[in-house]
Amino acid sequence: MKVYEIQEKFGLDSLAIVERPEPSAGPGQALVKLRAASLNYRDLMTVKGLYNPKQPLPLVPLSDGAGEVVSVGKGVTRVKPGDRVAPIFSQKWIAGEPARTKLSASLGGPLDGVLREFAVFDEDGLVHIPAHLSYEEAATLPCAAVTAWNSLITLGKLKSGDTVLVQGTGGVSIFALQFAVMAGARVIVTSSSDGKIERAIKLGASDGINYKAIPNWDKRARELTAGLGLDYIVEVGGAGTLEKSLRAARVGGYVGLIGVLAGSSKELSILPVLMQNLRIQGVLVGSREMFEEMNRAIAFAQLKPVVDRVFPFEEARQALEWMEAGSHFGKIVIRIP
Repeated sequence: MKVYEIQEKFGLDSLAIVERPEPSAGPGQALVKLRAASLNYRDLMTVKGLYNPKQPLPLVPLSDGAGEVVSVGKGVTRVKPGDRVAPIFSQKWIAGEPARTKLSASLGGPLDGVLREFAVFDEDGLVHIPAHLSYEEAATLPCAAVTAWNSLITLGKLKSGDTVLVQGTGGVSIFALQFAVMAGARVIVTSSSDGKIERAIKLGASDGINYKAIPNWDKRARELTAGLGLDYIVEVGGAGTLEKSLRAARVGGYVGLIGVLAGSSKELSILPVLMQNLRIQGVLVGSREMFEEMNRAIAFAQLKPVVDRVFPFEEARQALEWMEAGSHFGKIVIRIP
């Protein structure tokens, strides 16, 4: 079977297609023919050696995919041949609170990921995908969608009438926009592109702020909420944007800290957190239980993930370069033959 590997060293130049023997399912396992994979910023960082420089190589990259069960091993009851499934991001995080042991088995590092034709997973590490979604659409769900769901619904307890600010128009942010609109919340989106803001408004956002045209977007966000501030902020920028997020939040507001696109370290005053009684919540994907709950909501609402572009398997490097350029809106997908 064809497999992508990060080979002897990190970097896009080290990403190569190699041949490996097709695996077989053992007891409690399922063999899955992968049909599509999607990119997260974590994948780009992993390939470049920025996520975990000590990661042993070679490594099959990418955590998010979808496919069809080909065969199952002895004792398997959760899935059967022909089922349409997606692997969960952390293969040991089935339910409950996160723990170091549960988070140690994530796909695309340290475990081999999904950028390959076939893969074997424990039956507990798979979920059924919504029937109305294509494999390309379903492949976007395991990391970005579950992270957005966990942040707003599971941890944030979002309710109708709340106000949410999402930063940018990448995978997590667009899913957060869609879930918030589905829940009856008002959504404000920030972006450096007026065109992307227009697309976000078509998805249900009430307002957009171009942070290049309006650098003090936190002040503008407060103005749009009559000076009260936001109930929820989906923080994907990290250290470079967190200070403004704290200023944009209402008293008692919630900041879901998800990404580090604008940096991971910076001197920061904690006074706004104390004086405004804010909650900063780190969010690291979620459990299989959350994934299945989210899928039920997606199926009921017939929600469709936003796929920016689908690349053929042979153009995985170009897909990563497209992500690095930051031109995408929603998710980038690779179709696996």
